[in-house]
Amino acid sequence: MPKDPGAPHRAPVTDRSSIRPGNLGSVLRRLRDDGPRSRTQLAADTGLPKATVSTLVNELTDLGLVREGDPQRSEGAIGRPRLAVELDGSRVCGIGVEINVDYVAAIALDLRGRTVFERRAAADVPALGPAGTLDVVAELTTEAIARTRAQGVRPVGMTIAAPGGADAAGGSITTAVNLGWRDASIVAPLRERFGPHAPLPPIAIRNDAHVATVAEYVAVAGDGVRDLLYVTGEVGVGGGVYSGGRPYQGSRGRACEFGHMPINPEPVPCPCGRVGCWETMVGLGAFLERATDSGDAVRDPLTDRERRLADLHSRAEAGDERTLTALREVAAGLGRGVALLVDAFDPELVVLGGYFTQFADYLLEPVQRTIDERVLAPSTGRCEVRPSTYRYTSTVRGGAQFALEPLFQDPVGTVGRSPEL
Repeated sequence: MPKDPGAPHRAPVTDRSSIRPGNLGSVLRRLRDDGPRSRTQLAADTGLPKATVSTLVNELTDLGLVREGDPQRSEGAIGRPRLAVELDGSRVCGIGVEINVDYVAAIALDLRGRTVFERRAAADVPALGPAGTLDVVAELTTEAIARTRAQGVRPVGMTIAAPGGADAAGGSITTAVNLGWRDASIVAPLRERFGPHAPLPPIAIRNDAHVATVAEYVAVAGDGVRDLLYVTGEVGVGGGVYSGGRPYQGSRGRACEFGHMPINPEPVPCPCGRVGCWETMVGLGAFLERATDSGDAVRDPLTDRERRLADLHSRAEAGDERTLTALREVAAGLGRGVALLVDAFDPELVVLGGYFTQFADYLLEPVQRTIDERVLAPSTGRCEVRPSTYRYTSTVRGGAQFALEPLFQDPVGTVGRSPEL
């Protein structure tokens, strides 16, 4: 499995068989996490000799992954300012695909995080089943690959993100209770839809909340954040944790199933088969049941979710008491669960994603207040709560960033293994 974007910077590699790709990747990662740097700064950051750094930068430039930026002058320095080195990567991209309950989305991001392609299709995924859903995935990825190549951009990887357990080695979804899927093969059937000789990039499958956490972590890593808790509200509730700059995924990659913590005092049945799970309090389904009637248009899965929830937000702004009551109940349950997680993981930052972000103006303040009141050691420093940087696109963006990760391990090999344009 590729190392996640948040991993700490390693010391220069001493194994001669891996020293060059390791050091190339180290320079590239520094530029991604910390922004443009002079060669002198890169040498100090990586512990490599300046001459070595110059050689590595030249090689990365030849690969089209970095370029010369604007001159930089360090504070107090004299003499001519040094030219900064910055990421380029406009000729490579990663593709992220998200399978959710009511849509399938795809995005292609270049190495600097710029969007090369983006499309989302409404879909009743539980009704379509794995085969029908993969038809939609194949349509979106066909368009993504065609559009990126038409712009002279080469996809170096693709990540498919779905809710529930993902078997990375087997390329399948093991359990996705909100989709009604179990042991659904994904990667092999998708490749079959393209044919044996299609120039596809490597395809990986991952849990949706885990890759969403990658996107949220990368968004704040430049601020020095190394300990982050991400909680997202979708049909279910999931999330992820970065501790000391490393992702926490558990022994089998199934960590952070936050939505199934049994903290609902009411014995409400959960799709997982248990009762009283957190998502029965604060999941999107629970919110919609409190805020709307069964025939309300905002429950239609074939209508774009963001537009449906924008309608509910407008009702709240207009003072609709049913919607406001539902939001107060979600805020109370959300604050209770997040406070427990803060005590468990001790993050410096909590990021709320999914529909929690769309209703941040109603949820953020009461959740922050509950955390401040309930955490066991408030005197050690406040844990800040923020809305997601990307709202509903965290998962698909995180998938694209995860697909780019091999470039930070072996830039030359990854570019060389990628299908030609």
